[in-house]
Amino acid sequence: MTNLLEVRNIHTFIGQFHILEGVSIQVPAGEIVALLGRNGAGKTTTLKSVLGLTPPRSGQVVFDGAEIQGRRSFEIASLGIGFVPEHRAIFRDLSVHENLKIAERRKGDLERKADFIFELFPDLKRLIKLPGTHLSGGQQQMLAVARALVPDNRLLLIDEPSEGLAPVIIEAMMEAIRKLSATTTVVLVEQNFIVASQLAQHYVIIEEGRSVQSGAMADLAQDKATIQRYLGAA
Repeated sequence: MTNLLEVRNIHTFIGQFHILEGVSIQVPAGEIVALLGRNGAGKTTTLKSVLGLTPPRSGQVVFDGAEIQGRRSFEIASLGIGFVPEHRAIFRDLSVHENLKIAERRKGDLERKADFIFELFPDLKRLIKLPGTHLSGGQQQMLAVARALVPDNRLLLIDEPSEGLAPVIIEAMMEAIRKLSATTTVVLVEQNFIVASQLAQHYVIIEEGRSVQSGAMADLAQDKATIQRYLGAA
């Protein structure tokens, strides 16, 4: 199985703080990989390091066979990597349509992807003219994911998609991620282990800035001791 993304022993600093102290990840093309760990373990920093928002000081980030660490974030994104940040970060004063339109990398991206996006998130089609301030938390999360689908991204980095959402909205979001994973590789940070275990085929556990264990999600789901040790849940 070919890896679309490989993160090789990266070390990342934010200011003087050594946040990542050796994180390695392998992401097979066409699969969902979940980054797991307690709050503050370094999961979000790992996503930002891949995208160059917090550039690694050492180690390699390899996308589609080419090293990309050291490039500027917009150059990395232009290779086909989309990012859905924690807390959604939509433009609240812009309409749903305007939020989607500004995500275009090439003219006509939204028109080409509209049917796919609105099939995943039918609410957005109905709310297309409303500003972000009028959307519920779940609708804002749908918009954040949809925005990353407008360009032709082969890899999506999604940070905490279920955070703060009602259970019925979480189910809808999970179904949308399953569907989009048919065409897009996904790296998912998810604090809710039940959500992560039902979505991802593979996992990487990050503990205090280090990747400490990885493997098949089906195996981890049966390993109550490991779940309790690293995630505090059983």
